[in-house]
Amino acid sequence: MTQNPVIEFIHDDFEFETIDEELQVDGRCQQILKQFYLFLQQQGMAAEQASEMAFSADLYLRDYLIDFGRQNIVRPQPGIITKFAGSWFITHTLDPEFVALERHLTALSELYRFMHRQHLISFEELSYLLDEAGQLDFYRQRIDSFLNLSGDGFVAWDAICKAVL
Repeated sequence: MTQNPVIEFIHDDFEFETIDEELQVDGRCQQILKQFYLFLQQQGMAAEQASEMAFSADLYLRDYLIDFGRQNIVRPQPGIITKFAGSWFITHTLDPEFVALERHLTALSELYRFMHRQHLISFEELSYLLDEAGQLDFYRQRIDSFLNLSGDGFVAWDAICKAVL
């Protein structure tokens, strides 16, 4: 199997203000996702599983970080995964299930490990991102409490993750 080329981007390549810049960043994200998919296969992962991981990473990078969060993907902020998993995923999924969220969190952990190997994020960033992705009991509780909301409970429920960022 051939080696994938090292991704050569600088952090500013993922900054955007205009729609044209956002489209360029989106294209760069697609390049990272393709390299991530190939890397997973080179590590011995079956193509189907690598595809599922890349799909989860795509949802996070392009739908959540760029489109919703308007954030630079290689300048992750503490709390970003907590906000994704503890609120955004739950409120943007028709029937949020912990098993599905856990698959996404596994994919995000692998994506960020890959991005660290590519020198796109630091070890410090990787460490806090992996810690956030590993807070499974918290996210399970978030889904359960969301599914049991009644009345005006959403505002208080949503404020918990907003306070993280």
